[in-house]
Amino acid sequence: MYIKIDKNDDKLIVQLMGELDHHSAEEVRNKIDERIDREKINKLIMNFSGVTFMDSSGIGVVIGRYKKLALRNGAVGVTDVKGSVKRVFELSGMFKIIKMFDSVEEAVNKL
Repeated sequence: MYIKIDKNDDKLIVQLMGELDHHSAEEVRNKIDERIDREKINKLIMNFSGVTFMDSSGIGVVIGRYKKLALRNGAVGVTDVKGSVKRVFELSGMFKIIKMFDSVEEAVNKL
């Protein structure tokens, strides 16, 4: 799993590439949380365009960040969720609480 983190005003944009599973979830969680805490972020955009596989550990990463930012009156959005990864989101019911956007630009403007 490769992670690229950028900041756009008050939003943290995380580009994920590879497999988000039990092998990579802890590293992803730690890197995102470290930036959220260090820069006092309350809006997170996770770009899934490069994610080829996600299991329940990936759900935990997304839900955990959602709960963390909810305590700060923040928000989490996901972009470019496709294929089997989108199916995992749908089956888990995450789209009921996590906003989905077609692109990072749309998420930056609407989140």
